[in-house]
Amino acid sequence: MSLNHVDRQILALLQQDASLSTAEIADKVGLSQSPCWRRIAKLEQDGYIKSKVALLDEKKLGFDMLVYAHVRLSNHGKKNLAEFEKLILSYDQVTECYTMAGTMDFMLRIISQGIEGYEHFVRDNLLSLEYVQEVHSNVTMTCVKRSTALPL
Repeated sequence: MSLNHVDRQILALLQQDASLSTAEIADKVGLSQSPCWRRIAKLEQDGYIKSKVALLDEKKLGFDMLVYAHVRLSNHGKKNLAEFEKLILSYDQVTECYTMAGTMDFMLRIISQGIEGYEHFVRDNLLSLEYVQEVHSNVTMTCVKRSTALPL
């Protein structure tokens, strides 16, 4: 499926507010409700819309520490990589994980309740693994921009 202008408008609106009704979206893009609903269903079916979620306020929930941690493994065997990735998937504090090209193997986005929460997580989870050689932490201070929206 190739996206036309109306499909992109629908996606942009849903990125801003996934709670919009089909009628509200239809009105904003100049369609009637049924064709708009069909387009949204097709966008979901084709995988353009992966899910609809509520974005929560981290600070109100007590998560006031955001750290990007760069992890280097001492042993890059297939078993260690698979085990590390499986463990990372089980940690709720890790909200993103990327394999990296360069001097580090992984970059983790870790959210915690204070520096003590982060230190506890690193000591008990990352540094307890025999094949984790290094963890370099970049503590964030002020969020200048954060968006989940893709440029359409």
